[in-house]
Order: sequence, then C-alpha cells, then structure tokens
Amino acid sequence: MRLELTRKSDLAARTMVALAGAGRLKAGDLAEQLETTTGFIPQVVGPLVRAGWVVSVPGPTGGYELAVDLADVSVHEVIEAAEGPTHSGRCVVIDRPCDSHQACLVHDAWAQARHQLVNTLDSTSMLDFATAGVGR
Repeated sequence: MRLELTRKSDLAARTMVALAGAGRLKAGDLAEQLETTTGFIPQVVGPLVRAGWVVSVPGPTGGYELAVDLADVSVHEVIEAAEGPTHSGRCVVIDRPCDSHQACLVHDAWAQARHQLVNTLDSTSMLDFATAGVGR
C-alpha cells in the first residue's frame, strides 16, 4: 500500500501555477522553471491540454498558456489528469476488486480516509496552491 504521487503530478500542478504567473511559456523556459527536461514537458502538459486547462500555441512565438482560472480547477482534478483515476476499485490489502460484502480488516477505515482525502483535494483549488506559494 502506497500513498504517494508521482513527479508527473507534482510537475502538472506546478505547471498550472507557473503558467498562471507567466502568461505564455516556451517548453524550454517551462522546463527550466520546473527544473525538469524539455523532453518531459509534453508528457506533463499533454493531460492539461486534453483537460482544456492549458493551450498549446504552435510556432516560433508559441508555447503553453493557461486557459482557465486556477480557482476553477481542483488539486484532485489535476492529479487525476496526470495520474488517471485515484480510485482503482481494488482492495488495499488483497489484490482483488474491493467487496464491501466480504470486506478486509481495513475496508471501512480505508474508505473513510480515502473519502476525506478526496474531499480535501477536491476543495483545494489550484489558486489555493498558487497563493500559498506552492510550486515556486
């Protein structure tokens, strides 16, 4: 059982914050600001573009720019855009689909904790992160 996010989620959230403060950024400039490689930027920004939060502008004067207000996007949404669904439907103890009728020892506690975590991530906007200085 692991409760962690990948670097991709961290970079996706930091990308949103960086673009909010910078307007349009070229991939190289964004990579430098995020302290990652230019080659990794499309993997990080791609899900944000598909979600409609970031626009990719082609051409020599192009780059990436934010298409939404940070207040309208939750941390949970960014994590799921980068990582995929946060709930797999799998039991955290036994590698099988979770079954509340034949629940494992931690089923109820885990479900409650997961619900609280998701609620917190849903109620935390990317603007909250930006104003707290997260990702800078």
